[in-house]
Amino acid sequence: MLDEDRNDFIRMTRDSAGAIAPRDGGLGRVRALRYTSPGFDRAVWRQMADLGWIGLRLPEEAGGAAMGMSESVALYEELGRGLVPEPLIAGSLAASVLADASDTALLPGLLAGDTLAALAWQSATDATGFMDGLVGGPVDGFVGGPMHQRVHVPMVGADGHLLVPVRQGGRTLLLLLEPQEAETTPVSRQDGSMVATLRIPDGAGRVIATDMGDAIDRAVDEAALGTAAYLLGLAEHAFEITLDYLKQRKQFGQPLAAFQALQHRAADIKIQLTLARASVEGAAIELDRGAEPRRRAAVVSRAKARTADTALLVGREAVQMHGAIGYADEHDIGLFTRKAMAVANEFGSALAHRRRFAALDDYL
Repeated sequence: MLDEDRNDFIRMTRDSAGAIAPRDGGLGRVRALRYTSPGFDRAVWRQMADLGWIGLRLPEEAGGAAMGMSESVALYEELGRGLVPEPLIAGSLAASVLADASDTALLPGLLAGDTLAALAWQSATDATGFMDGLVGGPVDGFVGGPMHQRVHVPMVGADGHLLVPVRQGGRTLLLLLEPQEAETTPVSRQDGSMVATLRIPDGAGRVIATDMGDAIDRAVDEAALGTAAYLLGLAEHAFEITLDYLKQRKQFGQPLAAFQALQHRAADIKIQLTLARASVEGAAIELDRGAEPRRRAAVVSRAKARTADTALLVGREAVQMHGAIGYADEHDIGLFTRKAMAVANEFGSALAHRRRFAALDDYL
């Protein structure tokens, strides 16, 4: 349990999210940014920076706000409720890794919202950590090796810097690349957002850190938990919209909410949402207590797997309960379903995290 002062900070964090994602706000801005490049508003990004969100987890000496993971997941839940397209989780991930690098010259501009940077960490399609797909692969041994590939890299089209971890001699190096140094293939996702596949030639970039394995593992786990919180907020709001619809829409002279079959389906969803919230909040508390790496990985995987499954369940049920209108792009519930489909696999799918959890459950 958190003490009352900590709970006050969390409430303040949720309230601050109203500047970007008001709880009763419309989704016109979200619709307008779909299928555009870079898919988010740079002015809103700077507003997030002014609120201190990009460096929320960083210590004060690094220019951050020194907040805990519990505050972070509260913020990400609110952003999920509003389907906020700005890549705050990816930006905070890059800031966290950069803060642990030897060369941090890029960090102040990143925290101020003047500079963009993305951590191109993922070399395998369904990875839960940086080493997935790397051990024994072609990227192990960067110097003199073949061209390297990274997938699902965010902020494509935003002309930001690239942070690329590579393995060499048993260590994880961190390279800083300009966007023109990599061959970029944009990929449009189901929700209208854009990511990219990068092909990076040997010798590109410069080394800014030489032993980043533990720092990247920790930062990616925190980003995975942040994504779980985003999915939780998304799913809860989609469920609320659906309940309102069931109360208003009438069939055979009575509201849909009066039909027992729909009540049972709604009750099942509520149970899954409650379990998802317990997993996310419990994992955040564990991280704030300084859980050792394998326990941290286990609680994060449990939360990410559960919220990914729950968000997709809510999306399917919400569309079906809305009937034919739920399938129309003009109805907001479809935006939540498409966003869930896109975000559920970020930082590892439910299946990948269940597999990781199965290997780590003795650490709980």
